[in-house]
Amino acid sequence: MPGEPQFKTWQEMLEHNRGLLLRRTGHDVAWWLAEARAQASASEADTRRWLVENGVSGYAQNPIMWELYGYPDFFLKDAVELLDGQYADRPALRPIADAVIALTLAWAEDGTANTQIQLRKTYFSLTTPRRKFAQVTPVSKSAVDIFLRLDAPAVGRLEIVKVRAGDPFQRKVRLREVGDVDASLAEILLRAYAANS
Repeated sequence: MPGEPQFKTWQEMLEHNRGLLLRRTGHDVAWWLAEARAQASASEADTRRWLVENGVSGYAQNPIMWELYGYPDFFLKDAVELLDGQYADRPALRPIADAVIALTLAWAEDGTANTQIQLRKTYFSLTTPRRKFAQVTPVSKSAVDIFLRLDAPAVGRLEIVKVRAGDPFQRKVRLREVGDVDASLAEILLRAYAANS
């Protein structure tokens, strides 16, 4: 059903990067691995330089480098393990994250929004089918910030974020307790969702 929530995995990102490599170069990961191994590079830095010299840069490098030098440990964790890890040293904040996820799941159940949840090592993102619109990050032992891709005045709960030029996540909402995940937060998140759909 269109509104059903999805927890995106690292495997999906890896498949995207593999497809990117193929589209950009015309060769798949296996071909590039054979070529890279034939170079007998002594280090990761040498391998990266060689790949750039041969037209492979950015995310397209990742599947080659990970096959050669090992995958990050968090690639082996599922969504629950990643979320547990984010709040292991700040358990009082975990109910806030759970409440934000529950809010997103409720949207799916009632058809309000088609949101995907992408869990990473230190945060999770909320995405539309088009792009990320919110990032939920435990920023201290006492607060969770939701960074938003939203062009809106910093009024009420919306705060300005000092970011580098070009960063689209220039607003945030700070959450200190579960009660902060309320109707006004839902309204802000749905505005960000609509602006990025």
